Amino acid sequence: MKKSYFILPISVIFHVVTINLILYLFTPETYGVGFSILYYNITWFLVTYSIDFYHLARRDGFMSNFGNFLRAFIIYGFVYFASFSFRDHIPYNFAYLMQIYLLICLTITAWRVFFFWARRLYRAKGGNYVRVVVIGRDDNLKKIRRVFDNPALGYRYEGYFDNYKSNSPTYLGDIKTAYTYIFENDIDEVYCMASKLSKIELKQFISIADNSLKKIKIVPDNKELISRAMSIELYDTVPVLNLRESPLEVEYANVVKRLFDLVFSSMVIILLLSWLTPIVYILLKLDSKGPLFFKQKRHGANRETFWCYKFRSMTPTKESDTVMATKNDMRITRMGRILRKTSIDELPQFFNVLKGNMSVVGPRPHMELHTQQYETSVDKYLVRHFLKPGITGLAQIKGYRGEIIDHSDIVNRVRLDIFYMEKWSIKLDVVIIYYTLVNAMRGQERAY
Repeated sequence: MKKSYFILPISVIFHVVTINLILYLFTPETYGVGFSILYYNITWFLVTYSIDFYHLARRDGFMSNFGNFLRAFIIYGFVYFASFSFRDHIPYNFAYLMQIYLLICLTITAWRVFFFWARRLYRAKGGNYVRVVVIGRDDNLKKIRRVFDNPALGYRYEGYFDNYKSNSPTYLGDIKTAYTYIFENDIDEVYCMASKLSKIELKQFISIADNSLKKIKIVPDNKELISRAMSIELYDTVPVLNLRESPLEVEYANVVKRLFDLVFSSMVIILLLSWLTPIVYILLKLDSKGPLFFKQKRHGANRETFWCYKFRSMTPTKESDTVMATKNDMRITRMGRILRKTSIDELPQFFNVLKGNMSVVGPRPHMELHTQQYETSVDKYLVRHFLKPGITGLAQIKGYRGEIIDHSDIVNRVRLDIFYMEKWSIKLDVVIIYYTLVNAMRGQERAY
């Protein structure tokens, strides 16, 4: 069976039945009213429709739709609890009602997990498939084949057409023969490589597809520019490639990250730094001469300079702003070695987070001198400056912290910083913070 028309209706029915059954069984006094039944069902359809909850692309999976899933639960949660404002008396307490709503969410989530597992299994056994061919062969063919060859996605790749003959078993003939093949073999989707087709040929394929219920998709001539973070934006009717899209370009994401930073940094300052700072001050004074804090100009978001704060871990020298700490560095004090080994010296940067110069998680800020050095010697180095720098980051938990010994150290650091920028989420921030704490307790090789 090529198409399964009942997949989504079954999900819709299960979700609605789940909501009604749980409310009927556990909150009968508030559910068993005509208004309530209409309210719970109509609002579910309105919420899911407004966020396009039931739209699923062939390549979508549980995690790729998790954000939309979470939005549905949050919005419908407000709708659910708002219903009680219309009542004079509520026979259940808030904690109980919250438990019931969480039960609804967990049941629907369990179904969603089962749904994607079942769909994957069904496709792997040959159901819900589409037959596809590719017109033209270029470097993108190998990449797109990885998608077609995944049995869980339900593609049946028949082969490709190109004017250059090949001994490949998937070569089907020249481009002119594609027209007949598409109809005789009941092809569902045609993928055209724009780099291998003329304007006239593309128009011909589009015309044929539009007049014969065949889907046609154009793979653009990317000139080796396309990345996984790319998106297409429409300026009127003109498609424009955004090659460096980040989730943090969305305003609400910045608000969420900033709120997380404010709450987390405030807790650290109040619960930890409030009593730890006097202790560190006394120990530093007993160990060596110098101020409690060390401050240094570093580059932040958009390459703007700010003062970055740390607990002083070295004896003050003229080289402080030009030379990074190295293994067995004679400038590091006895107390400083403890602070650096445990990463306690970085804690004053939570004041930077509170001020807005930094974030809890992000690319580590570098000295001005190092920015000037690496922006010309490391490809894509300045991309990391699209974000606020962080106290910790993905590169740091992967072992690329501290001294840069080999050129590959800074290259990998930049690579991981860009990956973080492209894949940011609150969940990723929490994971990075967790492993930062774990590494601080275990101790890292380059924590010196």
